[in-house]
Amino acid sequence: MSIEMNWSYLYGKPQINALFKTEVEDFIVTENLGFEATGEGEHVFIRLQKRNENTQFVAKQIAKIAGLPAKMVTYAGLKDRRGLTEQTFSVHIPGLVTPDFSELNSDLVQILSITRHNRKLKTGALAGNAFTIRLRDVSDMAGLTERLEQVKQGVPNYFGEQRFGFNGGNITAAKAMFNGRKVKDRFKKGMYLSAARSYLFNKVVSQRIEQGLAFTVLPGDCCGLVGSRSYFITEAEDTSLAERLAQQNIKLTGPLWGKGELAANLEAQDFELAALAGEEELKQGLEANGLKQERRALFILPEGLSYHAEGNDMVVSFYLESGCYATSVLRELVEVQENHANFSE
Repeated sequence: MSIEMNWSYLYGKPQINALFKTEVEDFIVTENLGFEATGEGEHVFIRLQKRNENTQFVAKQIAKIAGLPAKMVTYAGLKDRRGLTEQTFSVHIPGLVTPDFSELNSDLVQILSITRHNRKLKTGALAGNAFTIRLRDVSDMAGLTERLEQVKQGVPNYFGEQRFGFNGGNITAAKAMFNGRKVKDRFKKGMYLSAARSYLFNKVVSQRIEQGLAFTVLPGDCCGLVGSRSYFITEAEDTSLAERLAQQNIKLTGPLWGKGELAANLEAQDFELAALAGEEELKQGLEANGLKQERRALFILPEGLSYHAEGNDMVVSFYLESGCYATSVLRELVEVQENHANFSE
């Protein structure tokens, strides 16, 4: 049984069609760690570019060359296999001798730099990612241009469909796990927990849009300061918040479910609880597994969004902060049809 995931569109469902990922170069991702390696320390940072290659597979190859367990190789985040991606891996190698990683170089992987750092690269330890996306055979270029101007104002910060698995299979697996099914694989368990949490968050975002509250500050909303990790709770009589939201000085947030009290209160708390009515199984399962209440921006701004037409293709570039999905931008622009004919398996 598939899981319902018909999330609301902020600007209405697009009626424009385009092909995506026909060629490897149609999806280019450049990871931005947000800091420079120190040049010394026990951790070797390997910056590389990979074509149509899996992040975990590359990590295993690095571990093999270093003669270490795969768990000793870390990276800030998984990157899509189908595309041209640039990212950094780290491996813990004390001492002065750095292994020769040159055998990593191939038609699919190219080492860009190797340096040392005093700390390992942890999951999530990145500032964001820059994307360049080519949409081919666009059915309505004028319509796409109009929508591109719209999304400059922001898009829903949905977790991407890849997090949920085929037909929401990771949600089904999470429910089975919460009902007693043993999951010994730590990676799979983490994946199911993340999927359940992300699903609840997406429901709150979708309901916010459906009820016409995407650009409305509710009394009791937990708002974040743009460019900061600080949050504050709104009060009913504060009329200046609507202008601050329109000027993108503050951002609305929603719950990443876990133990503890919701940060939102008053009308905002009522809204969030109503949006997640009927999801006690997932909420209780997340709490039982030790996750704690956190917050995430409901909407995101694709920074530096630019675009240009090349014949019937549109090339779009933008930057997203860590944890945000390019697919959340794409789904507001076009109905994409992925064509992997030129990708080797």
